[in-house]
Amino acid sequence: MKINLLYRDEKTIGVQLERYGVEEREGIRSISGRKWVPDEKIWTIPYSIVAVESLLEAYRSCEFECGERLNTELPYIGEWLDQRGTQRNTDFSSSERGEWNPDRRKELRDALVARGYSSKTMKAYISQTERFFAHLQGIKASISDAAVQKYALALLEKGLSHAYVNQAISALKFYFHHVLKQPKSAAYVRPKKESKLPDVLSLNEVMRLLKTVKNLKHRAILYLTYTSGLRVSEVVRLRPEDCDRERKVLKFRQGKGRKDRQTLLSEAAFAVVEQYIGAEQPEDWLFPGQREGRHLTKRSAQKVFEKALAEADIRKQVSIHSLRHSFATHLLENGIDLRYIQELLGHQSVRTTERYTHVSRRDIGRIQSPLDQMDRLED
Repeated sequence: MKINLLYRDEKTIGVQLERYGVEEREGIRSISGRKWVPDEKIWTIPYSIVAVESLLEAYRSCEFECGERLNTELPYIGEWLDQRGTQRNTDFSSSERGEWNPDRRKELRDALVARGYSSKTMKAYISQTERFFAHLQGIKASISDAAVQKYALALLEKGLSHAYVNQAISALKFYFHHVLKQPKSAAYVRPKKESKLPDVLSLNEVMRLLKTVKNLKHRAILYLTYTSGLRVSEVVRLRPEDCDRERKVLKFRQGKGRKDRQTLLSEAAFAVVEQYIGAEQPEDWLFPGQREGRHLTKRSAQKVFEKALAEADIRKQVSIHSLRHSFATHLLENGIDLRYIQELLGHQSVRTTERYTHVSRRDIGRIQSPLDQMDRLED
């Protein structure tokens, strides 16, 4: 369909549609400030960037023509249309080069492997890119920075977390630059990083939870997760030789960020682990999975925690990762320096560790509520 743009005055532009059916009118009706002039059978819209861009977006597949006076009086309209034509050509070219298929998937994986990304990050980036292309097929849109920004907005409107949306943007940015070989684009508008406090169990709750577990293997998993402050991905990948009783340390190889690190190995935890090793005789992995030669899955470890949580009758909404949070918080409450806790947890930045100061009762417990003071005065 052809659309003619006409000069009306300094504040409005005339829009003359080739057809005025129900579908054709939907686009113009979506523009704020539009008016219908029945005598001339023409629509008017405000002369503003928002209104003009809304019109171009509403009729993406249509051909626009500017009247002679419009080109003279408002030359910027013609420039907008020229930019739009260039962008449409670019989008088509990108779509042709960027169609998702098994070859593109392999290229993305190879690019991630070459740059040393972890298997977890590779899986996340590939999944995010696949979901983006599935979304594009559903709305028949083409690849562009604008498409990524709209996709991010759609994810937020679905209620997905800011962290999830930021990961999607990072994955697509990596794909466009390293696989499609597109030049680096302008910075995307990213949602603000959410600030969430970690879920923590009290020391009494941790003790109750650990005492309910009878299975030796399950007890060893939960003891090490708490007393060494491990991530679930770390505890399931431990090997028997990683437990150094003489030095009272637990060594973990190639953790998050591909870093080796050491953390605490308590006597109580090692006693449980030693008993478990004596009974089960694990060889390759400390906690082998059901499949031969494979370690226990993270989901299996989570189920162990969930079962113990139910048996201990703890009703907090927590996960196995909360044992790591609890370990850090309890150390802080015992007066351990934040820098040591950072080292034990394997945090790259102390800012990550500082969030435990917000849930620690060490200083909060010293502050007395004014209401409690009032109660004492009444007595």
